[in-house]
Amino acid sequence: MDASFELLGAVFARLRATSAVTSYVGTRIYDKAPADSEGRVTVPFPYISCGPSTSIPDDYDCLYGEEVTIQIDIWSSGPGEAYSTVQCRKICDAVKRALHDVDLTLCVNALVSLQWELTRVLSDPNPAIKHGVVQFTATIETP
Repeated sequence: MDASFELLGAVFARLRATSAVTSYVGTRIYDKAPADSEGRVTVPFPYISCGPSTSIPDDYDCLYGEEVTIQIDIWSSGPGEAYSTVQCRKICDAVKRALHDVDLTLCVNALVSLQWELTRVLSDPNPAIKHGVVQFTATIETP
């Protein structure tokens, strides 16, 4: 099984099981957020989606591995804390705390480490939307 695919499944399961995350987004954690035929997202804010990922070889002696970088996107919009960047930043922090340095079980591959790398809050072309990015790097031993 592809190491990045398996990692993302474990990451999403962890986020769905973390009350600090679900208290904001409920079950709205997606690989790709549902959208209409014109590409407009059809779920309420806030929500989490999967951003880009990269995998590079990380072999050592006779061990095979990959270094996988994943991006978790946080989307926020609305009144109150969502009007500013406060809600987006709180969700980013909850995601970071849920995943940094945790031991996730993978069925085929073996997670060696999962490290938080950065958090960014970005401007969106729509000024009503706040976009947070939380990036992690995983070292995975592959069969």
